[in-house]
Amino acid sequence: MIDLRLLREDPDRVRASQRARGEDVALVDSLLSADERRRSSGVRFDELRNEQKQLGKLIPKASADEKAELLKKAEQLKADVKTADAERDAADAEAHELLLRLGNLVHPDVPVGGEEDFVTLEEHGTIRDFGAEGFEPKDHLELGQLLGAIDVERGAKVSGSRFYFLTGVGALLELALVNAAIAQATEAGFTPMLTPALVRPQSMAGTGFLGQAAQDVYHLDKDDLYLVGTSEVPLAAYHMDEIIDAERLPLRYAGFSPCFRREAGSHGKDTKGIFRVHQFDKVEMFSYVAPEDSEAEHQRLLAWEKQWLTSLELPFRVIDVATGDLGASAARKFDCEAWIPTQGKYRELTSTSDCTEFQSRRLSIRVRDGKQVKPLATLNGTLCAVPRTIVAILENHQQADGSVYVPEVLRPYLGGREVLEPVSR
Repeated sequence: MIDLRLLREDPDRVRASQRARGEDVALVDSLLSADERRRSSGVRFDELRNEQKQLGKLIPKASADEKAELLKKAEQLKADVKTADAERDAADAEAHELLLRLGNLVHPDVPVGGEEDFVTLEEHGTIRDFGAEGFEPKDHLELGQLLGAIDVERGAKVSGSRFYFLTGVGALLELALVNAAIAQATEAGFTPMLTPALVRPQSMAGTGFLGQAAQDVYHLDKDDLYLVGTSEVPLAAYHMDEIIDAERLPLRYAGFSPCFRREAGSHGKDTKGIFRVHQFDKVEMFSYVAPEDSEAEHQRLLAWEKQWLTSLELPFRVIDVATGDLGASAARKFDCEAWIPTQGKYRELTSTSDCTEFQSRRLSIRVRDGKQVKPLATLNGTLCAVPRTIVAILENHQQADGSVYVPEVLRPYLGGREVLEPVSR
């Protein structure tokens, strides 16, 4: 959540941020009104309680005639205090609920607009000309079937649409990707983490995934637990309700977990293969830093993502995501999009978001710097979303005979294989 003091002092900045996101600007005025009622009812409650205490001191000293009048007044004050207390609690609850609905303040350099209004910052690698090589590229599903690596038919039989099996070298390729990604993250100073896939509501809400993203979240009603769509959630909540000494920062974690998403708003999109699925595994980077260091950390996370995609020898570009396509928690987000040959376009493989103090305020995570205790900044960055990375590797590194070249970084984790060969049927 944002700082209420900032809202009171500069509401126009918050209105501009909401407008840029394409979100409800009137929410700002509703929150200001609720905040004013919360503060005024709090003052009223304190005044009445003080009057009640003073009256309590007078009653034992009063004469019999005065005492009856004072006791009558005390009864009225008791009722007034109870009413003021209820009004304060109601206003406080309303203000808190409205504050949770407000997105993070967007960074002033973020391009304004919707999904297609991003700005391309960099392009890396060379897009292959398959025509010049003399063959038509196969899509990842056909390649996966030739390699005995992907089985979506049985995935659908067992679990429904958008589920799949990785088999044989497909399973080995996932494990290679995860191990190589964790190795890179560990070398960069991240602490490897295996995180829970189920979290409590306060963890999910604290990271901002029960607002605009709620439709994509799986909820277990009987247990009141949520399946995570990213290990960002348990990694953000890991230090919930804690105060961290400034000397310990930055704290960097690399989480590996299964991820679950309904993909509720994507009917008819990417239904073929394993690009957009309900369950997948992912390696996620997560950083806790001092607020003044969040922009520099954002660039570091992006650099680690670029290092990873470069090591996989994939052509990709970096985009600055537009305001209307930001998640509620993100002040700014960079995506790395790999070229997918059979789609003829770049598609998101990794992303990194600077959430500034938004999540730490919601999760009550603070830093102690000398005598000062204040919220810190959190950032996240996908290092390897496995199925999409497999899609990019198969399609970009395919050969005319259906085999697939293995990038050097993965070979130690694939028994030294330099090529994945089609299986005989």
